[in-house]
Amino acid sequence: MKAIKEQATPQMRVVHGDHREQENDTGRCLAFAETARRLGMAVRSHGQAMPSFRSPPREVGRRRTLARHADGSVTVSVMVRNRTWVAVLADMVEGVVVANQMDGVDAEVLRDQLWEALEGESAQREAA
Repeated sequence: MKAIKEQATPQMRVVHGDHREQENDTGRCLAFAETARRLGMAVRSHGQAMPSFRSPPREVGRRRTLARHADGSVTVSVMVRNRTWVAVLADMVEGVVVANQMDGVDAEVLRDQLWEALEGESAQREAA
């Protein structure tokens, strides 16, 4: 929640906001992009297709959505703001699995490979 300090005068009101939330959002956006890059390297090294990632989902109230496009590409949209980082990571990993239409043992193997590629991500981001 933003801390706001107001100073009032008869002619104007000055509001001084707390920029920590904005800086945190910027850091999360950069972390989201870096995570997508790391997932991409892992996915391609295992011969799977890498979806595009975006944030937030266009559908209000959704934490993760997946869109399949006419050209065969897939976009996974993930809500980053106001969520634990491990939940964001889980949605990104699951988005890759669903985008590749994997299930059963193949899906489990891919999930494990993606989590290995992200090892340490959740602890590092939660501490930040």
